[in-house]
Amino acid sequence: MTIEDLERSARDSGFDRIPPQDTAAEQSVLGGMMISKDAIADVIEQVRGSDFYRPAHETIYESILDLYGRGEPADAVTVADELTKRGQMTRIGGAPYLHDLISMVPTAANAGYYARIVRERAVLRRLVEAGTRITQLGYATDGGDVDEIVNTAQAEVYAVTERRASEDYLPLGEIIDGTVDEIEAAGKRGAGLVGVPTGFTELDELTNGLHPGQMIVVAARPAMGKSTFGIDVVRAASIKHGLASAVFSLEMSRNEITMRVLSAEAKVKLQRMRSGGLDDRDWQKIARTQARIAAAPMFIDDSPNMSLMEIRAKCRRLKQRHDLRIVVIDYLQLMSSGKRVESRQQEVSEFSRALKLLAKELEVPVIAISQLNRGPEQRTDKKPQMSDLRESGSIEQDADMVILLHREEVYEPEGPRAGEADLIVAKHRNGPTRTIAVSSRLHLSHFADLATGGEGF
Repeated sequence: MTIEDLERSARDSGFDRIPPQDTAAEQSVLGGMMISKDAIADVIEQVRGSDFYRPAHETIYESILDLYGRGEPADAVTVADELTKRGQMTRIGGAPYLHDLISMVPTAANAGYYARIVRERAVLRRLVEAGTRITQLGYATDGGDVDEIVNTAQAEVYAVTERRASEDYLPLGEIIDGTVDEIEAAGKRGAGLVGVPTGFTELDELTNGLHPGQMIVVAARPAMGKSTFGIDVVRAASIKHGLASAVFSLEMSRNEITMRVLSAEAKVKLQRMRSGGLDDRDWQKIARTQARIAAAPMFIDDSPNMSLMEIRAKCRRLKQRHDLRIVVIDYLQLMSSGKRVESRQQEVSEFSRALKLLAKELEVPVIAISQLNRGPEQRTDKKPQMSDLRESGSIEQDADMVILLHREEVYEPEGPRAGEADLIVAKHRNGPTRTIAVSSRLHLSHFADLATGGEGF
């Protein structure tokens, strides 16, 4: 068979096939739900209305859910009454079809198993649809941006495997129950955090943790400790709380980052690690720390010349495999698109918007570390402002939170604030702004609450 024959065969067979579906499984799910309320609870954890192949089955399913949600029985009689009120009885095949659904099911106990079949067939259909769209992208783009096409294709496949509801919009009634549940859970936790903890008490009190979908910009002049602050946050998330984190470092090697983590956790001076001047006590601390933190779900990537597309693909994979909870990118100005752009400012603006979209897509907070311009150097007090964000005002617009890191001791080593730093929360979309003083312990590779005497977490 020639290549032309293979291509012709694929064209002839690919679009005439019936999409993956299992009518018997769909019928058994609905029949089981009308027999047992427990079956309804089993099914709704796995299946959405859009997972049904036959529109009539989706209609019946939604009616059962409405009855169940109102606390009313959902059997053949009540479902028929509900469908009649909606004017949908004829569309589903009449009352006899509802009784047929019940008679097809030997027991409601297997409804959860049938629901998994329905869900799997729905995923396969969406995969076919995504493949079709990807094929169309490949053929329709003539001389377009290949990287952008690949990124779109990856997003299509990711959307298939992701189990979140994919509607672009939801009515308030469908959102409010989950919101009230979140408020109730926060009440039960007392003063506990809703978001990912940063490890800094006052910052966590101000923000209630870093929340899914947020883009947080941490910016400072060189040598202020912005990379150290980013590592502090992932240490708190992964080592203290067991939450998966990812650090994409375009500046430091993974060994350098790991050395800083060990320095902070073991309380061993970083300079002594670098110079090899460790004594037996230091080695004992490092050995104990190594055993304690080795299993922490912290992932470090120091690949050179990383593009945003690569970062997005890696984050999607970590989300699927390890339930990624927070991302740190160090730092924004070192990223490169590899494309010709009108200006560096435009390129950084595109990165900023894309990182915000990444945070929303994966439902994780993304910390983007950024460099400030020389604006602070020209002020008497040297304090940074949001207007100092380098190369892009859009960073300020896209960010949900902007934290400016400042250490007076850089300019006055013997001044009254030696050993301290300020976390200037200059923008906070969901709350107040504030300047938070912390202890600067950079010789041990970390910042810490002032109240802890600089011991950190």
